[in-house]
Amino acid sequence: MALKSIDYEYRAVHLVKDGGEQHKAEYKEMNPMGLVPALCIDDVTLTDSIAIMEYLDETKEGQKFLPEDPVTKAKVRALANIIASSTQPIQNLRVLQYVGNEENKLDKVAWGHKWISDGLAGYEAMVSKTAGTYSVGDTVTMADLCIVPQLYNAQRFKVDMSAYPTIMRIAENCGKLEAFKAAHPYVQPDCPEELRTN
Repeated sequence: MALKSIDYEYRAVHLVKDGGEQHKAEYKEMNPMGLVPALCIDDVTLTDSIAIMEYLDETKEGQKFLPEDPVTKAKVRALANIIASSTQPIQNLRVLQYVGNEENKLDKVAWGHKWISDGLAGYEAMVSKTAGTYSVGDTVTMADLCIVPQLYNAQRFKVDMSAYPTIMRIAENCGKLEAFKAAHPYVQPDCPEELRTN
């Protein structure tokens, strides 16, 4: 939203409080999967980060998330999907709650660490061939919009990021941009006070 200079109203959905606000009937009317995000525009609600990014890219002016060239576009989508399809879903909150429940008793931290590390290793191998300033060349793409948030999870699960120098360089470059600063979790209105940055 910030990259395209779109004004919007932010509504936090607390994933843990009161059993998870994403499971409440009001939210599930917007997103029957009970997942975030959901983007409401007039009487249309869109869900899933990739679908939302593609919609914004096709309908709004400003920074393009997908290049025009079909080969380069496919490379961006492949990188984005390493995170959006192959990494994030198997280490998100609902999966961690399931693998760590009384019935399964798996180590949630080890589980998250393994899948994040595997995803980042694949991303690093691919992005080392496509990167410029950002994941694919010198323009921010959907791939960058997917990898940067995943790094917050990598930090939470104490993944050794020294194995991913290209990713870290890209993240550093993204972190210099105002749009990424505005999207940082620690500056969001619902960020816990102890994590908030000024």
